[in-house]
Amino acid sequence: MTTPNLPAESVTGLPSAVDVLVVGAGIVGLAHAALTADRGLSVAVVDRDHHAVGASIRNFGHCCVTAQTGELYQLAMTGRKHWLDFSARAGFWSSEAGAVVAARTATELRVLHELAESREPGQIVLLSTEETLARLGRQPEDEESPSSLAGGAWLRDDLRVDPRTTVSTLAAWLDSRGDVSVHWNTTALGFTAGSTRAARVQTSRGVVEADRVFVCVGHDVDVLFPALAERHRIERCTLHMASAERPAGLDLQPAVLTATSMLRYGAFTELPSAPALLAEVQANDPALLEIGANVMFTQRPDGTLLVGDSHHYGKSAAPFLQEPTTDVLLDRIQDVLGLESLTVKERWQGIYASSDVGPLLLAEVAPAVTVASVTAGIGMTVSFGLAERNTAALL
Repeated sequence: MTTPNLPAESVTGLPSAVDVLVVGAGIVGLAHAALTADRGLSVAVVDRDHHAVGASIRNFGHCCVTAQTGELYQLAMTGRKHWLDFSARAGFWSSEAGAVVAARTATELRVLHELAESREPGQIVLLSTEETLARLGRQPEDEESPSSLAGGAWLRDDLRVDPRTTVSTLAAWLDSRGDVSVHWNTTALGFTAGSTRAARVQTSRGVVEADRVFVCVGHDVDVLFPALAERHRIERCTLHMASAERPAGLDLQPAVLTATSMLRYGAFTELPSAPALLAEVQANDPALLEIGANVMFTQRPDGTLLVGDSHHYGKSAAPFLQEPTTDVLLDRIQDVLGLESLTVKERWQGIYASSDVGPLLLAEVAPAVTVASVTAGIGMTVSFGLAERNTAALL
């Protein structure tokens, strides 16, 4: 390995050699770059777009730590400290306000009780109806009619960041360090053995040689390595998402999850009452299952609400959004907040890599070239934990 100072740049501005090259400047790629640089190594990051436009900015900004289980829970907890560390160092906004799961039925409450009993004291705090309303910024004495909520739970360890600003702020800070350079509008085209370093990467701006390459391109694994993507059965999961104007006076600190969230995350789905919850939602609100809903929302620092979402899977992402899907999501979120309506400002299509093989794709595809993709909707959650594990062997 070389010293952490970057070598002289080529005429294109791209270094000809570095200790580590990262392909992809989403949160998974930037996490690998940040932890690599902290180990004293030189790093270059390349990304085909002119700025971040992918999964890392289209999400809720929710690090869903508590709802993970097994290996994913360990990665999420490991990464949690890095999120807070780099928030302080790079200057992007973060919040330790956790998450609230709003429950309407006895079955939902039973699932929350079972999860609380399975974890250390204090990690999951069960809430009464009044306490849940307070966490949602709703004062029980101001309610004109009885709330539909039966209670809830507060998930202590969940984090929030602002998805619209985090990646750009982190990328700019890394690029300013002196041991990292970030190169937008630069496409990786091919990977072979190097002559002076272990790996050689042909890019649209020239050749870079590196001792180690991490390819962190999410669902675009099928563009660079189609055979690998076929073996791992990579698909694109597309989501209906929207932002809404801040409801008057709403200051919502935690992320907010609901029953459909408990049908999606492993820590919930492994519990004894999970099948009963699925049957209940199927009987009482089948429209949510038809669109693959995860009814949840967060509030950005500017007060805007990020609301969603639905799930649809396919090899390619159809560009069309069905308005009835968004209507279902908005209706359920308005009910949780006790609002008659939300004023939508933006609608967009979220997208992330998905696979029924497993939530992580890690593969050596060429000498010293590692593909690292999160193939589930938890890229923000496990990014830094995965990067710590992958970069641990660099020294």
